[in-house]
Amino acid sequence: MAVSTQLGLLLWKNFTYRRRQTIQLLIEIVWPLFIFFILISVRIHYPPYEQHECHFPNKAMPSAGTLPWVQGIICNANNPCFRNPTPGESPGVVGNFNDSIISRLFVDAKKILLYTQNDKSYEGYKGLLRALRKMQKNTAPMVGPSPKGQWV
Repeated sequence: MAVSTQLGLLLWKNFTYRRRQTIQLLIEIVWPLFIFFILISVRIHYPPYEQHECHFPNKAMPSAGTLPWVQGIICNANNPCFRNPTPGESPGVVGNFNDSIISRLFVDAKKILLYTQNDKSYEGYKGLLRALRKMQKNTAPMVGPSPKGQWV
């Protein structure tokens, strides 16, 4: 059977089916037209307006590391739109959050946790430890029974 004969028979079958179901045929024709007219009325009442080109800040993927990924989520939570290209759009740049609060927090934590022996702030802790030991030695005799036999 040729393709044109099959197509003709299929169209004839579809036509006879639709002719018997008049209400379904009307709904199938009127419903898309109704939706189309709604779209036309919206377009007429709210004409399009000119909007500038939008550049969004970069957001690192989790494979870039935990810190850049978390910074991308927290620092761009409101997803702002910029008129000019952002610094993170250049190839090879993972994050442009060097001055963010989280970056400074991690840099400070790294300095504290990985201190060097040349760090002078550690000297203050040594002095405090010596003073605490001296206070402990001075108060040690006071703990125990007093001359009257009472515990202090």
